[in-house]
Amino acid sequence: MVRQMRRYVAVLAGTLAAALLSLGTAGPAKAAPKPAPKPAPAGVDISGPGLSAPLRLRAETQPAHVVAVIDQVNFLGRVGQPKGPKAANLGPKYTVVVLAGETPKQTYDLYPKAVGGPRIYRPAKQPDSRKISAGWFLGRLSMSETLRTAGVPLERQFDTVSGGVGGGERVLPEDTLDPAKDIDEALGELQRLLLLNVAVMLTITVGLAGIALLIRRRTR
Repeated sequence: MVRQMRRYVAVLAGTLAAALLSLGTAGPAKAAPKPAPKPAPAGVDISGPGLSAPLRLRAETQPAHVVAVIDQVNFLGRVGQPKGPKAANLGPKYTVVVLAGETPKQTYDLYPKAVGGPRIYRPAKQPDSRKISAGWFLGRLSMSETLRTAGVPLERQFDTVSGGVGGGERVLPEDTLDPAKDIDEALGELQRLLLLNVAVMLTITVGLAGIALLIRRRTR
């Protein structure tokens, strides 16, 4: 009898312990982890000569222009040249501010008409207070056309066919842009070829005539 009572007590104690343990560990269901916030859409503000107010480009409405303008500055290294061209050789300056949402993050000065090719100046003081060294960089050849397409009042360039970095020389030489000159050169080459063919034919004809005359004399 005593053993049975002990057994019942042990079972009851175990049951109570399990119940208490379940009550102690049970709690409100854990909330599902919140998804990471989406990055703010990119934007670009451009200010400079010919713009009475900054040109505001946003990814929601003009994604292609925003990507194209940011592409003009997203390849820069950490260290640039300490000195740039002389001020007289820089041409108009256009300041580009890259934003996340409406928060300015980066700023750059673009010189699409600089002598020797487009230039970029990155100030040491940035809107997001990040530490970075100031420096000058060669810009992409497509800088002027990219800014013009985005709305900056710049003259159109028909000879910029590459977006490579640096250099301000024409991708196509000036001589190749004159179709009349190309036609004249082609006609001159054709004329020289025809004269050469005529000279060769005359030489062969005279040679054959001489051989025929020589054979005729020998057969008499």
